[in-house]
Amino acid sequence: MSVKTILIEPNKLLRQVSKSVDKVGDEERALMDDMLDTMYDAPGIGLAAIQIGVPKRIIVIDISRDENEKKPMYFVNPLIKNKNEEKIKYEEGCLSVPDQFAEIERPNACEIEYLDYNGKKQILKADGLLATCIQHEMDHLEGILFIDYLSKLKKSIIIKKLSKIKVNREIF
Repeated sequence: MSVKTILIEPNKLLRQVSKSVDKVGDEERALMDDMLDTMYDAPGIGLAAIQIGVPKRIIVIDISRDENEKKPMYFVNPLIKNKNEEKIKYEEGCLSVPDQFAEIERPNACEIEYLDYNGKKQILKADGLLATCIQHEMDHLEGILFIDYLSKLKKSIIIKKLSKIKVNREIF
C-alpha cells in the first residue's frame, strides 16, 4: 500500500473515460488500497482511479468524519440505477481541483449497483452527502469534473489558477 500522486486539472488523463473492470482480483484490490491511502493522505472523502492515472472504473469513498473510525467503501464498475427527482446543493471540492469549491446541485438520493472489494455484486441506496460523493466520483469515470457544472467564466478562472499552481510546482 502506498500513496500515489493525484493528477491536477488541467490534465488530459482526467478527461478520459475509464474502462470497465473484468474481475476484481489482487491487482484491483491493491489499487483500491493505494487509492484509499492516497485519499486519506490528501485528505479527501472520495477518489476515482483516474485521479491517480489509472483509467479503471473504480472509486473509493469514506465520508466518516471520525479519524479513529474509518468506514471505507469500494465501488468497482458502479452504475446508477435510479436518481431521485429531488435535488440538493452541496459545496463540492476535488483533490484534482485543489483549494477550489463551488455549490453543485445533484439528485439528493440514488441507487447504485457495483462490485465490492471482493468482487461481489452489491446494491446501495444512498442519500445526502454519500449520494453526492458517489455521483461526484462517478463523474470522474466519465471524464467530468465538478467545475464542468459551473459557468464558462467561473470554470476558466479556476483552470487559470490551477495552471499557475502547476507551473509554480514545476519550477520549484
